[in-house]
Amino acid sequence: MWHFAISVFLIELYGRNLLLTAVFGLVLAGSVLLLGALIGDWVDRNPRNKVAHASLFIQNTSVTVCSIVLMLVFSYKEQIELIWDGWFTVVCYTVVIILADVANLASTALTIAIQRDWIVVITGYNRGHLAGMNATMRRIDQVTNILAPLAVGQVMTLASNVVGCGFILAWNLFSLIVEFFFLSRVYRIVPALSVKPPTVEGDQEYLARTERRGLQGTGVFSQLIFNCNTDMHLKEITNLPLCFQRFRWLLSTCMDGWRAYYRQPVFLAGLGLAFLYTTVLGFDCITTGYAYTQGISGSLLSLLMGVSAITGLMGTVMFTRLRKSVGLVNTGIISSCLHLGCLLLCVCSVFAPGSPIDLSLLMPYFSSGSSADPGGMASKRQKHTFPLSGGSNQPLLPDRSSIHWTNNTVLFDNVPSGTAPDSYISIILLFLGVITARIGLWCFDLTVTQLLQETICESERGVVNGVQSSMNYLMDLLHFIMVISAPQPQHFGILVIISVIFITTGHSMYFLYAHRAKRKHRLET
Repeated sequence: MWHFAISVFLIELYGRNLLLTAVFGLVLAGSVLLLGALIGDWVDRNPRNKVAHASLFIQNTSVTVCSIVLMLVFSYKEQIELIWDGWFTVVCYTVVIILADVANLASTALTIAIQRDWIVVITGYNRGHLAGMNATMRRIDQVTNILAPLAVGQVMTLASNVVGCGFILAWNLFSLIVEFFFLSRVYRIVPALSVKPPTVEGDQEYLARTERRGLQGTGVFSQLIFNCNTDMHLKEITNLPLCFQRFRWLLSTCMDGWRAYYRQPVFLAGLGLAFLYTTVLGFDCITTGYAYTQGISGSLLSLLMGVSAITGLMGTVMFTRLRKSVGLVNTGIISSCLHLGCLLLCVCSVFAPGSPIDLSLLMPYFSSGSSADPGGMASKRQKHTFPLSGGSNQPLLPDRSSIHWTNNTVLFDNVPSGTAPDSYISIILLFLGVITARIGLWCFDLTVTQLLQETICESERGVVNGVQSSMNYLMDLLHFIMVISAPQPQHFGILVIISVIFITTGHSMYFLYAHRAKRKHRLET
C-alpha cells in the first residue's frame, strides 16, 4: 500500500510530473546498493527477535512521520511555497524522500530476516515444507499487491490526498500492533529462532574474524602468519581516530559481504536472478504508460493486471508441483525455458503491425535533418504517439514502485485522446507475452530463493541476501538508464529487445549453475 501511495503522492506534489518519483526511485536503488551488505551483516550479528522488532518499528515509524509531513504539505502547500522563496518546499520534498528511503531500508532488513532466515528455521530445514512456505508467502504478496493499491486508490479518488495520507497513517499504526504481536508469538512458539550461530562482538575482533574467512582451508603455517599480521593490523587500526576506525570497519564489512556472495556455490543462480531486473516487461509505470500511448484504456489495463496476478499465482502452484516431481534445480530449468518462450511474443510484437518502432530516431542527424520537413517523415513518426512526461521537454523517468492503473489518469492527464494505432496486433502480442511469462518468472524466482535458503550457511545468510538485494537494485538501475536514454514510445521496441537479452543472459547463468550442480552431484554419487 505504502509503495504504491508514495509514488502517487510524489507525482501530485510536483505538479503531476515524474521527476520526484524518479529521484525517489534512484535514491531507493542507490541506498540499498550501497548498504545492502551492511544491512545483511546487521541481521546476522543480532538476535532474530531484536532484528525483526527494530526493523518493523523503524519502518512503521518512518511511514507514519512521512504521512504526517505529506498531510501538512498537501494542506498548506501554497503557504509553504512562499517560505524562503520556495526553498522550504524543496526541504519538505527532501524530508519525504529520506523518510520513505529509511522505511524501504527497514523493509529490506525485515524481508531478509523473515523471508530468508525465519521461515528456514520455522520449517525445520525441511525442503518440502520450505517450498510450500515460500509459495504461500508469495501468494500472499500477490494478493496484497492487488488489493492494497485498489483500496488506497479508491480512497484517494473518492476523497483527497490528505484523506489518503490519513488512511495510510491509521492503517500503518494498526498493522504495527498486529505485526508486532504475531512476530512475538511466532518467536515464542518456535524455540529454534532464539538460537543463532555464535558471533564475536567488538569491531576489531569482528574485522579479524571476517578477514580470517578468506584463509579457511589453508595450512597451519599460513594461519600463524596471518594471526601475527592480524595483530599488527589491529594495532594499526587502534591508532586511527574513532571515525576512521568505524569507516574502515564498514568498508571491510561491505567488501567481506561481496566476497562471501561470490564464494557461494549458488552465486551464478543469484546473479542470473538479478539480471532479470533489467527489463521493461513488467506492470510498472513504463509498460502501462507505453500501453496508454497505444490506445489502451485504464479500465482495460486494470483487467490485464488482474489477469497477470492470476498467472503469477499459477507460477507459485507450478513451482510446488514441479519441485516435488523433478527436483529444485530442474524446476529452475523448466521455468527458465517457459519464461524465455513467452517473452518471444514480446520480441515478435516489436515487428508486428501497429508497432511504433522507428530506429532512425536514435540517430540525431536523421532527426535534425527531418525536422525541417514538417509534412514529411517527422510528422509520420509522431503518429499515435504522445510525450510521456509532465512537462514539454522533460523525458519519462521511471521508478520501480507499484504505479498501477489507478493513477494512469494522473500520469497522462494532458495526453490527447482519440489517437489509436493502425493495428492492435503489436500491443496484444506484447501483453500476451508479459502476462504468460509471469508463470515462469515467479516459478524461477521461487526456485532461486529456495536455493539461496538451502545452500547459504546460517552465519552468512543475512549478509549474502543483503548483497543479493544490492545486486537486484544495481541491475534495476540499468533499467532507469535504459528508459532515460530512450524515452519515446518509438524506442520501446529497442528496450524490449535489450530486456530480453538481459533476461536471456540471466537464465544462461542459471543453466551454467545447473550444469555444474548436476555434475557435482554425479561425482559425489
